[in-house]
Formats: sequence, structure tokens, C-alpha cells
Amino acid sequence: MDFRIFTEPQQGASYEELLAVATAAEALGFDGFFRSDHYLAMGADDGLPGPTDAWTSLAGLARETQRIRLGTLVSSVTYRHPGILAIQVAQVDAMSGGRVELGLGAGWFEKEHRAYAIPFPEKRFGLLEEQLEIVTGLWSTPVGGRYDFTGEHYTLVDSPALPKPVQSPLPVIVGGGGAKKTPALAARFATEYNTGFGSFADMAPRIARARAACEEIGRDPSSLVISMPGTLAAGATTAEAKQRAETVGRGPGKLAGGGFAGTASPVVDQVGALAELGITRFYFQVLDLHDLDHLDFLAREVVPQFA
Repeated sequence: MDFRIFTEPQQGASYEELLAVATAAEALGFDGFFRSDHYLAMGADDGLPGPTDAWTSLAGLARETQRIRLGTLVSSVTYRHPGILAIQVAQVDAMSGGRVELGLGAGWFEKEHRAYAIPFPEKRFGLLEEQLEIVTGLWSTPVGGRYDFTGEHYTLVDSPALPKPVQSPLPVIVGGGGAKKTPALAARFATEYNTGFGSFADMAPRIARARAACEEIGRDPSSLVISMPGTLAAGATTAEAKQRAETVGRGPGKLAGGGFAGTASPVVDQVGALAELGITRFYFQVLDLHDLDHLDFLAREVVPQFA
């Protein structure tokens, strides 16, 4: 199983703070460091010092880490044209020596779009489908070949389809709780299906739909990695875990919906139960980026139970 650290920098984080978490996660043996791709803080947080662009910060981290995998969970199709996105991700993959993964989604946070003059069309799944087809098509076109695409939203004419990422194929993550469109897109384009946030009871039907979507197009369901995110609030004692939850505004009753909470034993049990459903990759959402002891606890007391 893979264990990854997942951060929400729009809530307030400088590049230096992201670097500290990423290097700590790498030193502690985690498989990946992933970040959200948002431009506006959510809830009561002020978001200071302000948003960091996901692919700009990942480019920096690509040069300052050596092993850990890097990516977004997830980038929105509303932020970047697909050709530019394909170039950005391929370049960061080269800068990292082939350690990048692209999470791509339809986007949902309308307020941040209004705040930064980003168009927010009402219907976005068509954009997502075409972007997935374009970025994977550009990357898979042989060197020296040309790529053309005509869709409802995008048209590419005689593209040299460069640069190429180091990885072939570069891992693509599609996720969410949608009953039909999301599993179908994951089956067609993704190497990984992320269940999205939700109660643990939601996971089995979401996984079943993703596997069924693979079978419908003749894809081996076992070729699709199943992952899930969950907010982390753990500690050596119940009091310590409770304090961590309250520090990030997730007090009693607010970690329902996929949260990994409590001392090591219940967190291990939670992970184990989800692994039995077929989830092999976990994204622990760490909201207090200054609490590196939280990562250390997880690395010492939880992850080794699944070695």
C-alpha cells in the first residue's frame, strides 16, 4: 500500500512551508506529497500569505526533493488550457526525473473563479472529458508525429505534441463520488481512481462503480489503482488526537466523512477496513502544516503496520 501526504495550501501556506512538509514527508518514507489546486481559502481562514500556484510550487519541489512523488488532487479544467497544462506537467515531470502525477477534475469552487476572473461555465464535464483526451493524446503521440483534435470545446491543429514527459504513460488521477460520468472517465483515461471525500460507507459502492466502468469497456479492473483521501487527526493519546482535530476546526463529530482520527489503533483499523474493500493508496489530508510531529507519529505508529 501507498501512503501519501495531501495538503490544502490555499488555506494559508508559503512555498517554504510546503517545502518543509514535502521534505519531511520524503524523509519519513511517505510515497507522495500532493497538494490541492485552489486560489482562494475556504471557511474562516484568511489564507495568508495568499495562494500559491500548484504547478509553480510543484516545479520548485521537483528540484528540491529526490524520491517522493508529486502531484495535484486535483487540478481544475477551468484554470488552464489543455495544451498549456500538458506542457506544464511534462516539464515538471522532467524537472523531477519522472515523479509527477496529474489529478484532473471538473472544478467546483465558483467563488474563487469570481475572485480571480477565471471563467466558470455551468457545464464542465465536457471540458474534463476533452482535456483528458487531449493531454493523454499529446503525451502518447510519437516523437516526430503530429496531433490533431476537434471537439466541442477545443481544437488542436497540427500540434508537434511536445514536450514529452519522462514517464510513459504519466499517471493520471480522476476522482469523485459521481455515479456515472466520473467512473466512466476514470476507466477510459486514468491510472488511478480516487473515491473523493465521503463516509467510509460510501466507498464500497464508488469502488464497485469504477470497476464496473472498466469492465464495460473491456479494461481489467485490477489495472486501475483505487485511492481515497481523508482528513488526519491522530495522536499518541486520545487527548492529543482531539487537540489536533480542534486546532484545524475539526472538533468532535466533525471528522465524520472519511476522517482518520484517534490513536494509532483505531487509525490502523480504519485503514485496514478500507484496504479490504480494495483501496491501496491513502492520501492523509494534513491541515496544520506546522505540525510535523503529526507526520512523524503517522510514519512511526501507523504506516509500519502495513509494511
